Amino acid sequence: MKYLWLNYCIIGMNKTNLFDEELIDLIRSTNQELYSEIIQRYQAKLSHYLYKFIGSQDELNDVLQEVFIKAFRNLYDFDTTKKFSSWLYRIAHNEAINHLKKYHREVMSLDEGEWEVVDSKINYGEKIDSQILREKIGKYLLQIKEKYRTPLVLYFFEEKSYEEISDILRVPVSTVGVLIMRGKKMLKNLINN
Repeated sequence: MKYLWLNYCIIGMNKTNLFDEELIDLIRSTNQELYSEIIQRYQAKLSHYLYKFIGSQDELNDVLQEVFIKAFRNLYDFDTTKKFSSWLYRIAHNEAINHLKKYHREVMSLDEGEWEVVDSKINYGEKIDSQILREKIGKYLLQIKEKYRTPLVLYFFEEKSYEEISDILRVPVSTVGVLIMRGKKMLKNLINN
C-alpha cells in the first residue's frame, strides 16, 4: 500500500524539477521506468561530448546506448552524495576511449558553435583568421596526448568546471589545472609553429 501511494505521488510530480541524485534515489527505490528521464536529460549532452571522439553517427549511437546501459546496470554503485553528471560523463569517456582503442583510430570533431567558446577562453595574443584557427585546433588537438586533450575538451567545449573534470577523470583538481595549462601551452605551440 505504501508503494502504491509513493508511485502515485511520483506520477503526479514534475520529474523535471528533481535533481539527478533525487531521481536516482527514486529509480533505485521505487520505479526503474523513471530512468527514461535520465536518458532524456543526458542524451543530447552526451551525444555532443561523444561526437568529439567518434565521428560516425551510427557508431556514436551505439556507444551512447552502451553508456546508458552501463550506467543503468551500475546505478546501485553510484554514490548519491556525489554529482551524477560527472559519474555519467566518466562512463561516457571510458566508453569513447575503449571504442577508439578497439578500432585503432582517433577522431576530433568540433562543430561551428563551439568555436565561440574556444575563442573567448583561449587568448593567443594575436588575431588569426578564425577558419584557419578552427582547422588548426581540430588538427592539433589530435596531436596532443589524450591525457591533455581530454581535459581541454571537457573544459573548453563541454564547459565543465575543474571540479567536474576532476570527478570525470578521477584526478585531483590541482592536476586538472596543470593538465589544462600544459595542454593549452602545447596547443598554442603547435598553432604558432
